[in-house]
Amino acid sequence: MGSARLENSDIVETYRSRTRQSAELASEAAVQFPSGITHDSRHLHPYGVFIDHAQGARKWDVDGNEYVDYFGGHGALLLGHGHPEVLAAIHGALDQGTHFGSNHPGELAWANVIQRLVPTADRLRFTASGTEATHLALRLARAFTGRSKVLRFMSNFHGWHDHMTSGYTSHYDGAPTPGVLDSVAASIVLVPPGDIDAVRDVLTQDQDIAAVILEPTGGSFGMVPLEGSFLSALRDLTHQHNVLLIFDEVVTGFRVSPGGAQAHFNVRPDLTALAKILAGGLPGAAVAGSRDILDALDFDAAPASGREKIQHQGTYNANPVSAAAGTAALSIIESTDACQRANAYAERLRGRLNELFCNEQVPWAAYGTFSGFHIFTNPGQRAIDPETFEANAIDWQEIKQNPPGVSDKLRLAMLINGVDITGWPGGTISAVHSETDLDQTVEAFRESLRMLRAEEAI
Repeated sequence: MGSARLENSDIVETYRSRTRQSAELASEAAVQFPSGITHDSRHLHPYGVFIDHAQGARKWDVDGNEYVDYFGGHGALLLGHGHPEVLAAIHGALDQGTHFGSNHPGELAWANVIQRLVPTADRLRFTASGTEATHLALRLARAFTGRSKVLRFMSNFHGWHDHMTSGYTSHYDGAPTPGVLDSVAASIVLVPPGDIDAVRDVLTQDQDIAAVILEPTGGSFGMVPLEGSFLSALRDLTHQHNVLLIFDEVVTGFRVSPGGAQAHFNVRPDLTALAKILAGGLPGAAVAGSRDILDALDFDAAPASGREKIQHQGTYNANPVSAAAGTAALSIIESTDACQRANAYAERLRGRLNELFCNEQVPWAAYGTFSGFHIFTNPGQRAIDPETFEANAIDWQEIKQNPPGVSDKLRLAMLINGVDITGWPGGTISAVHSETDLDQTVEAFRESLRMLRAEEAI
């Protein structure tokens, strides 16, 4: 297996010839934005496509090319692009006004459906993003316990605030990343993913751990997978040591099941961070949890219990348009089999891709759970059988790696063949992906693998 150089590549040249208007916009963007992008995961050599519009499971770029979409609004669009009921709710809210700077009935309706779906949402506080939600969850945990440290798992992503930058893709020793204070990085204890013994050792030896936070299906929506039994063991350990358990359900919430991973695995965290699907494709997030913890935000309850109230502002908290979109989307998820359809499609896709890898004699594997898929590109050139591949048997650092350049070249080839996957590589599934989309995706992978082989990239 060779490295996928992007110089003198027919794949790159074909991509450039199909995306000339995107190339022009990318040149303009390079002047305006660092690396020409507004989100790190949109980074692609030589440039990414610029999208004009989207509908259902598909989107179209400014050059008129059509793609089966597995970015899915970074996982926010379980119902696909432009669901008519969600759009109607948005348009109705727009007619009322985009920002009141006051309480409004829409936030109550939004909270009600969240509380019906999420088992632990006794009380909640809205924020504008998942990063804000995990940040607030940590502050609540420290205030409630009187402790200062947080235990995290390497490879898990919890947003970009200062407490979350080490240990995701680098700085696994806990050293601060650029711009982060040493003291902040020192308040985070990193342990290997899925290592319950390491957690036990830390909680036994360090009495200053306020909370444990994790993605309940494993890092990057199961790229580094976790078993449900680990969650149960973690819940028991945190109870024993009076440490709060925080589920980051920004991705898994309303996707694994209508009630998220906590409902599926029947494991109850103390706090939950929610975003993405929560707001129906618009900006919006929340922290949910027990009344006694959330009371730290309450003007009356906090001082009555002898605590100083935690201040929490946010111009766009419970924005009325986001509230309308979120209420509509969650109500559809509550009353339909949207989660099951997305999960079932993903299972069929993973199976079809592994058949393809076998037939094409490519030592890769498709894996994942629920409505996601990941492609193991086998950087160590292991002898594997795609159809019996077990991601849990691979070291977590290896599972996150790709041979140099392969991910970018695969993404370019897939775009040429009409499918947009993420840079993992992989993607998230919506409830509106169809059998036609599935067949096209498998054929796009087949042709892309042959294009990569022709350039000795695999």
